[in-house]
Amino acid sequence: MNKAPFFYRFMRGLVKPLLKLLYRYRIKGAENLPSEGKCILCPNHLHAFDPAFIIVSLKRQVCFMAKAELFKNRFLGFLLKRLGAFPVVRGAGDGKALEEAERILNSDKVFGIFIEGSRSKTGELLRPRAGAALMAYKTGAPVVPCCITPQKGKLKLFSKTLVTYGKPITTQELGFVEGVPAELRNASRLIMEKITEMRQEHLEELENG
Repeated sequence: MNKAPFFYRFMRGLVKPLLKLLYRYRIKGAENLPSEGKCILCPNHLHAFDPAFIIVSLKRQVCFMAKAELFKNRFLGFLLKRLGAFPVVRGAGDGKALEEAERILNSDKVFGIFIEGSRSKTGELLRPRAGAALMAYKTGAPVVPCCITPQKGKLKLFSKTLVTYGKPITTQELGFVEGVPAELRNASRLIMEKITEMRQEHLEELENG
């Protein structure tokens, strides 16, 4: 297994009990993330704490693409970089960020990208973006869908939260042939369908106790 850097493991140990107390999270399917090799982790996005749920629930380091605005704060930017995150200018076709994502995957690491591109303000899933599918096509990396499901759909203090990892989806299953826009859209929809299935199942599970 690819071991996470010391600082990453230190922050995981620091945040884990606090997150457990505040959001009473449970983890399902963490074994679905490959223990080694390149992989794209693709969660939904509800809250600024979403990356923290990922960090505390997996042993491998996940290198997240994060909006460039977060890096303008010196302390936060320093912390994010030490955790393996890197900036992307949203809506600008940021070629530098795509190159960094490709470099991470070609180094056999885990690249994390929120499939919706931005946080959902309502708790409902948003339209999927094509970034994860594009990286899967370019690198051949499998995609692991992830669903963060809070009780009643919105993250609130002391409510239960499920963090669930689905089985890896191969590039063959995503239906790539030439990587044309239609294939990227279809692949993005397939990933989102898996996340939607998990969300519906776990909303019911949380509601029933």
